[in-house]
Amino acid sequence: MLMKFVPNFKGFDFFPHDLRLPFMRYKGVAIGVSIVMMLIALGLILVKGFNYGVDFKGGSMIELQATSGNADIAALRDKLGGLGLGGVQIQEFGSPSDVLIRIEEQPGGETAQQDALKKVVEAVGDGYAQRRVEVVGPAVSSELRTTGFIAVVAGILAIVSYVWFRFEWQFAVGAVVSLAHDVLLVAGIFALFQFEFDLSTVAALLTILGYSVNDTVVVSDRIRENLRKFKRMDLNELLDLSINETLSRTILTGITAIAVLISLYIFGGEVIRSFNLAMLLGVVIGTYSSIFIGAPLLGYLGVKRDWSDQAAKDAATAKAAKA
Repeated sequence: MLMKFVPNFKGFDFFPHDLRLPFMRYKGVAIGVSIVMMLIALGLILVKGFNYGVDFKGGSMIELQATSGNADIAALRDKLGGLGLGGVQIQEFGSPSDVLIRIEEQPGGETAQQDALKKVVEAVGDGYAQRRVEVVGPAVSSELRTTGFIAVVAGILAIVSYVWFRFEWQFAVGAVVSLAHDVLLVAGIFALFQFEFDLSTVAALLTILGYSVNDTVVVSDRIRENLRKFKRMDLNELLDLSINETLSRTILTGITAIAVLISLYIFGGEVIRSFNLAMLLGVVIGTYSSIFIGAPLLGYLGVKRDWSDQAAKDAATAKAAKA
């Protein structure tokens, strides 16, 4: 009986089913612009470098908790700003009463680092209780940088191997260019604006690889399906058809992820801000690359077409006509 009062809601389409945007018409421009942007990003990384956080540059982290009330971040910045310790980052950590202080590596080795920690503890006074202290030395930070780079490269190679195994080498080339494009552009933006680059940023880059390849596989799977369905269709026309058929899924997935990431960036606090920023940039750039790089490259590389079934049908038709 209750079913009679439930409205028959079938949803609605954000994009018409017969949408046919001519993406292949602009494939040359899109790929050319992407290559230029990748070169600019690479140049920024090599020339300006990254603003490494304590994880990669070395230094100390002190976690403090206010003995009463909330931590006064502004007052702490005033107290610690005049100590002459270089870059000192202060941020809320967890609850409003907890604060995390990051001190860059001090010249003079471990003794200088310990002296800097003592200055900070004395400067904050008795209003804060010390909960945790971590020191990252130059050897550890260098190892972390190397390990992070290896993790990103290994992730790209593993994804490309999977795409090559599942589809064909042309799809793998499109995947590796798309993934390199996404990672390079995000890293280039971090280098350009000198956003802090730490372990959470590397984690975001690895997550971006997973997000981007998911879009790439969806589009590639539709292309393969259409290659079997439309054996005589022009390849560029078929690629346009495949991108348009998956466009709704690609755009709506991206918009959903962006909405969540913007909320986390605004309300998530300083601790995960670097991760959220990298993810936000990666989702936007990854959505672009899945439409304008991966599939359009197939228009230039070509892809093997299975003509055997169609040839057999043509031969059978011709034989029947003669008979």
